[in-house]
Amino acid sequence: MTHWGATPELAGHARTRGRLRRLNLIMMVPPLVGVGALLVVIDARTWWGAVVLSMGALAGLVAMTRWASSDFRRVALPCLVVGAIVWPAGVLVLDAGSSFYGLNIVGPLIIPYLPRLRGVASVVLVAYVGGVGALRLLVSDEGVVSVLVRWVAIPSVVAVVTIGFMFASKVFYDLLAEVDAAREHEAELAVARERIRFASDLHDIQGHTLHVVKLKVALAQKLVRGDTERVEEELREVHTLVADTITQTKELVYAQRRLNLSAELENAKNLFEAAGIRVRVYREAEAGTGASELLGQVLRETTTNILRHAQAAQVRITLSESGITIMNDGARDGEPPELRGLATLSHRLADNGGELTVEQKDGRFTTAAVFPREGGGR
Repeated sequence: MTHWGATPELAGHARTRGRLRRLNLIMMVPPLVGVGALLVVIDARTWWGAVVLSMGALAGLVAMTRWASSDFRRVALPCLVVGAIVWPAGVLVLDAGSSFYGLNIVGPLIIPYLPRLRGVASVVLVAYVGGVGALRLLVSDEGVVSVLVRWVAIPSVVAVVTIGFMFASKVFYDLLAEVDAAREHEAELAVARERIRFASDLHDIQGHTLHVVKLKVALAQKLVRGDTERVEEELREVHTLVADTITQTKELVYAQRRLNLSAELENAKNLFEAAGIRVRVYREAEAGTGASELLGQVLRETTTNILRHAQAAQVRITLSESGITIMNDGARDGEPPELRGLATLSHRLADNGGELTVEQKDGRFTTAAVFPREGGGR
């Protein structure tokens, strides 16, 4: 339901507000009907007086009912007009102090959703209720004080209280809409982050595998005439690697993929040795289980980057309780290459309380991923 003066963002979340309003309707309609019927029975002196008072009560009931649906604007003005007519009729003709009942429902429902001049409209409504009530002095033998209390003060105070209640209700629904919008934005952000994570993991799997396959195929081409047994071995490894990549891709799609840091260490060692790079692994301590998977991703991405971008002769991998450090020589002079995979991993580590740093100095490139000791040990 789009209310007067509502912003597009708030209107977009009318479904939640509609559910609450329907709940309010279920709770409020029975008392409104009961009170309206009781007032008609008490104040009606004649059958046509009962009809007039019933019209005012019915106008309030219709307005309240449509307030919980999408066509409140369509019925607001007619209901307001009926309520505004019944009140002076009750004051001047019917001697029914409850004749402002319908107006007291319709007016406060409309005012908070006006696009502007809501304060002026509130003053006008209260002034109209009080001013019409004061007309009772023209047709009644009651004392001035009695008229002012019964026909002016009480209806005016009730109108003020009801208007205040409806303004508070609008503030509540607006806050609810903002919370609903924040939840929706948070959900959209979570989806975007998950897409980035999926793309990063897919890049890790496919990019790493394709580069290794390229190296092994190139090696097989060199050996095809001189060492057929080695060629067959390399091709078998390529076949196994591709099959393993297909399995990992399926696991990634079904959210079952988990990296094993020990397996990644062994895999990186084998790849470096196959590329003719000396590798040394120092395991000072075992990384905590909470950090193991992310450190495995860092190692895999760094291994791919070394094979792709560096002319490395040796690599040193140091694993500690709080993180991993990979240092290689053969870094090219000048600005370091743009490593998008590591940049993405840097954000993921930061989200989990870790830190990823890279440094290029004196022909060496160092990648270090560190978690706080309490985080790395989880």
